[in-house]
Amino acid sequence: MLPEEMESMCATDQKAEVACGGAAQLPPDLCGIYIGLYPESHGIVDNKMYDVSRNAFFSLKTEEKFNSKWYQGEPIWVTAIRQKLKTATFFWPGSDVAINGTFPNLYKKYDRSVSFEDRVATLFDWLSLPEDQRPDFYTLYLEEPDASGHRYGPTSSEEVMSVATSVPSGGMEEASCERAVFVSNYLENTDDFNLIQGPAARIRPTRLPENYFSFNYEGLVKNLSCRTANQVMTPYLKENLPKRLHFAYNNRIERGHLYMKSGWQAALNRKEVKYCTGGFHGSDNLFSNMQAIFLGHGPGFKYNTVVEPFENIEIYNLMCDLLGIRPAPNNGSHGSLNHLLRRPVHLPVHPAQLSHDSQCEANSSVPAPHPPCACSFQTQEMEAALNSQMQINDSTKAKLRRLHQPFGTPGVLQARVTFCLLHHVDYLNGYSRDRLMPLWVSYTIQPVTRVQPLSPGSVECVRADVRVPAATGQLCLPYGLLHPPNLSVLGSPTDSKITSNVAPMFPAFTGTGTLGSPTHFFIILTSCRNPTFSPVDCVGPLRVRSFVLPHREDHTESCAMGSDLTWVEDWLQLHVSRVRDIELLTGLSFYHDRLSVEETLELKTFIHSARNH
Repeated sequence: MLPEEMESMCATDQKAEVACGGAAQLPPDLCGIYIGLYPESHGIVDNKMYDVSRNAFFSLKTEEKFNSKWYQGEPIWVTAIRQKLKTATFFWPGSDVAINGTFPNLYKKYDRSVSFEDRVATLFDWLSLPEDQRPDFYTLYLEEPDASGHRYGPTSSEEVMSVATSVPSGGMEEASCERAVFVSNYLENTDDFNLIQGPAARIRPTRLPENYFSFNYEGLVKNLSCRTANQVMTPYLKENLPKRLHFAYNNRIERGHLYMKSGWQAALNRKEVKYCTGGFHGSDNLFSNMQAIFLGHGPGFKYNTVVEPFENIEIYNLMCDLLGIRPAPNNGSHGSLNHLLRRPVHLPVHPAQLSHDSQCEANSSVPAPHPPCACSFQTQEMEAALNSQMQINDSTKAKLRRLHQPFGTPGVLQARVTFCLLHHVDYLNGYSRDRLMPLWVSYTIQPVTRVQPLSPGSVECVRADVRVPAATGQLCLPYGLLHPPNLSVLGSPTDSKITSNVAPMFPAFTGTGTLGSPTHFFIILTSCRNPTFSPVDCVGPLRVRSFVLPHREDHTESCAMGSDLTWVEDWLQLHVSRVRDIELLTGLSFYHDRLSVEETLELKTFIHSARNH
């Protein structure tokens, strides 16, 4: 499979698809390649943007683009110069700006009229300089096939000819005003805001900077939600966008967003649509049409190798390794692309675990007092019998860890976290005494002929876990069970209906407060790539798919109504993520056993990309 979110770097020994952070726009993505940061971190969040702190506007068509205050992070040519290397760039975005007070040693101010032949000839001239003047690092930017794609569309004969002679810098979709949504059709008055048009449209107040933060984004998002059947436009507050986009933590990113389905654009009205013909960028980078190709050639690369998709933020560390220099701090996972290199330079190690599990043992088989949500029909004798099943010896605990955590117990990277590992026949639970809920629940799904759905009344009561002191038990808020009782095969479903398996959940989330409620729940599904092996007995590489699911009070995001659950699959795929994203959000670390660190990083930075609707 070709990696899908990346730019080309050289020629032909390595091949992969590449993905970009946020919406797939050229300047933000090209910055991500040479800085190793997501747009929210490097600051170039779009071709056009507004900085409320300086009350300034950025555009590629104005002189403001040369103001270094827009550029955050350290470009690779600055990293190289700091470490005594010489650099040269020909038109790479940002290279004609004194970022961190530094230009490349050789560079050209952008001039689109310079022919491709002259650009390449200049590069050869630089390569022919005397050794003491010759650069160690070069970048070259060509507008094709991007320009032909915008003009003629991604499937035109002109675009095909352009692609035949160069590698595309990013994906592109076919433009049509018939696939455009006009916000003015939904609202009587649009005078108090502008819409930054496109496939990832942003809502910006008209009065700036006064209303930038105080504008009623929540009301507008709510008013634009679920207006028509099968709506192709989903309004979001930026903090609620899929976490994999990494497109929230920068004040240049407006708070209101319109997420569009593949091939669709949004504008305030028809006259503001930029592309009614040709092609456009900027959609979700997991759409197949938004994916680019990475090609690498040279003595440092393995020969004739095709690798899984990876994000473009990983290229910066790779280039630093090829140059023999130390990377500046960045969003990439250093070493995640070691499988591309013949002789990797950086040898990563697992992060240190800063908190370790303590003991949670039962002092009595009968809890006292009962929680308010206890099962009234259970007698003390019944509870004592059920609780005795959780008295597991060390030998059995070791077997359960091998079964339910075959790739290692998650490491806790935060200091002073008090938790214990609770063992059950069908699952394991890393229970936090600080958060009063599990940090994680892990289990291996056993072969079953059919999974019975939970009945509405099946989770109305739980019994107290005698291993968890009453002071650290749940308070019986609206809750859900993290290990579903209907997946119990080896043990009893009653071992899942227990307070240590509870997390606060809104009724809309379960389908059936006062304590801090999770903003998201995560799921990591790991299987053997060879389907003849179970996860426990797996030989060879693993396959992973992970999700960060928002925990909301209603289904406005999906416009779901009634008992129809056909929306769930699309919702899951929208919130697909990397395992690394989950680690950053939770402070946990996964896959510390069985795999090498390099294999682990490759697995953690993979993201499933088949999103075409």
